[in-house]
Formats: sequence, structure tokens, C-alpha cells
Amino acid sequence: MPIYSYKAVKPSGEVLNGEMEMADETALVQHLQAEGYMPLEVALAGGVASKLRLALSVSPKSGLPQKKILHFTQELATLLEAGLTLDRALQILSDLSDDEELRALMVRLREKVQSGATFSAALEEEKGTFSPLYLSMVKAGEAGGVMQTVLARVAEYLERSNELRESVRSALTYPLILLIVAGLSVILLLVFVVPQFSQMFEDMGQALPLPTQIVIAMGDLFRDYWWLLVAGTLLLIAYIRASLKKPHIRRRWDRRLLGWPLIGDLLAKVETARFARTLATLLESGLPLLTALSLVKDGIGNSVIAEGVSDAAESLKQGRGLADPLMEQKVLPPLALQMIKVGEESGNLEPMLTKVADVFDQEVRASVKQMLTLLEPLLIVGLGLIVAGIIISILLAVLSANELAF
Repeated sequence: MPIYSYKAVKPSGEVLNGEMEMADETALVQHLQAEGYMPLEVALAGGVASKLRLALSVSPKSGLPQKKILHFTQELATLLEAGLTLDRALQILSDLSDDEELRALMVRLREKVQSGATFSAALEEEKGTFSPLYLSMVKAGEAGGVMQTVLARVAEYLERSNELRESVRSALTYPLILLIVAGLSVILLLVFVVPQFSQMFEDMGQALPLPTQIVIAMGDLFRDYWWLLVAGTLLLIAYIRASLKKPHIRRRWDRRLLGWPLIGDLLAKVETARFARTLATLLESGLPLLTALSLVKDGIGNSVIAEGVSDAAESLKQGRGLADPLMEQKVLPPLALQMIKVGEESGNLEPMLTKVADVFDQEVRASVKQMLTLLEPLLIVGLGLIVAGIIISILLAVLSANELAF
């Protein structure tokens, strides 16, 4: 059997690293969970193949879409708060659901619960559907006897996270469409319009101005070698994606992104809002701070910020607080750090983290609007300059031909 290396978290928050001989990754994950550990990474020892990274996304590749998970969680929390038992609530939801995928999920969960399994164990058996964050919060709710409260918090967390993601996505849709239309317009101009003048200039048998030669050459390139351009673009994307999987390259790239004007500030605010809301939700659900931080850092998209949070967690193990180590790392905005420090000193860390998330949700929306205010006119002006350059290059050739004629 192959040997797998793993990284897992104890309930106390201590991180374990080791190796174990198992039939496959799934067997190792199940073994670690049976021992009471939270697996974070599983990979073949000595190789790069098949690395399992359990991030905080609620619906990984093989699971249900996030909106379906949110819908299921909201309805289940509502029925439990109304006083229904878990198996009865699952039965009602499965009977009322019009979604075949969700109905099948709820039937399976109800059967496992009726056979004596805990709800968290039933969720864990749905491989790839529920994230470690989701499972950890459900376990905390079971331990504290407040399942309905925890599920309501999970649903609120998912809803707020989805709102933030959708607001950013919808705001960027128009500039993206504008950029695509602009690019296609320039390509069509080079491929179909410029060649008409090119033939005329060739018939004149005269030397063309340099700008005209460049424009005609670009048109010939797009028309005759478009397949090479497409293949080169796909290869470049594949190369960049493969390179970003290497930790040192990803770290360098993420650090550079944070230094970019507008974009870096926006990314930092998005990650801060995600960090604060996730940590607040986990702490309110009863998880220890160390365990919560271990889950939170794996859900941060920027590796530089994730490393800063990880280093802060190491300092926390040594008896220090949360705010001061985060301040030393300087990976979160100063406002967020000061608010976290005030919450920690006053004993109100969870509500203060929620406040941080709300503040930076608003900051993200404001930053997106500011960026779009600058981006849209830049795209329009840029397209105008490119088209004007093509037209001027053609006019230069026409004017030079007229001069020779006279």
C-alpha cells in the first residue's frame, strides 16, 4: 500500500504532521476523523500527486452548488427552531423539495440519522459536499445541544459570504463584457477591414509608412495564425496555473498582488471580511480559538495573508493573544487589527469580529465602485485610442500615396 503524508489538527488546536500507510486518501481521511482529528492536507509521501486540500468552500468540486447548500441549511434551521426533531425535519424537507439532488441528499441523511448516526457523521459521509467548517460547526452544535442555533449561524454566514461574492462578481460583469467587446472589435477591424486597404497599397507598389506596416502585419497575424495565437494563449494559461501551484511562486505572486494599486487594497479587504466573518462564526459556535484559526487560515485565498494568520496561531499557542501577533504580521488592514484588539481586550471578540466583517463588506463594495469608476472610462478611452491608431495608420498610407501622385 502507498504511504501518505498528512497534516491534521487536534481538538486542542495543535497541528500534527506525519506519514501513514493506507489504501487511498479517503481511507486516511476517515482514519484521522475517527481518531478525533481534523485533516487539512493529505498527499502521497515524497510526491506531488493527489494532494487533498480541505478548504473552506462550502461546495467543493464534487459537491452541491453553494446556493443549494444554503437553501437546505436555512430551511432545516427554521424547522428545528420550530421544535421539530431532526429526522422529522429532514422528512418534511425531502417531501417538499422539487430538486431531485437535494431530495436524494435529505433522504440519505434521514436514513443515517434514523439508524443511529449523529448528524455530523451523516454529513461527513457525503464526501466532498460539506466543508470542514460546516462539519466543525455542526459538531459543536451537537456537543452543546444548540443545533438549531448553530445551523442558523451557518446559514447566515453562507448568505453573507454569497452576497459579498455576488456583489463583486456582478459589479465586474460590465467591465468584463466591455473588455471582450473591445477586443473583438479590434480583431474584426484588423482581420476584415485592414486587408481591404492592404491589397490597394500593394497594387500601388510603394513603400508604406512604418505604422501602416505594423497594422497590416498584425492583421495578417490574426488572420493567418489565429490558431497559433489561441494555442499559445492556452499554453500560457496552463503554464501560469502550474507555476502558481508551487508555494514559492504563489507566495511571490500573492505578495505582488497585494502591492498593486486598487487591486491590492481590494483583495486585502475581501480576505479581511472573509477571515473575520468565518472566525466569528466558528467562535460563536463554540469552537476553541486555535481550532478555529486552523480552519480559517485554510480558507484564505492569499497565501501571504494565510501565512500571517498561521504565524499568529503559533504565537497564540505560546500564550499570547490574537491581536498583537496579527499586528506584528501586518497582513490585515490597520483598522481591522485595532478593532480586533479592542474586542479582545474588552472580552467581546466574537461580536467585534462580526463588526469587522460588516465594515469590510461595505469597504469592498465601495472599493469596487471606485475601481469601476476609473476602469470604465479607461477601457473606453483605450479602445478609442487603438481604433484611432489603426485609422491614422491607414490615412498615413493614403496621404503618402496622394503625395506621390502629385
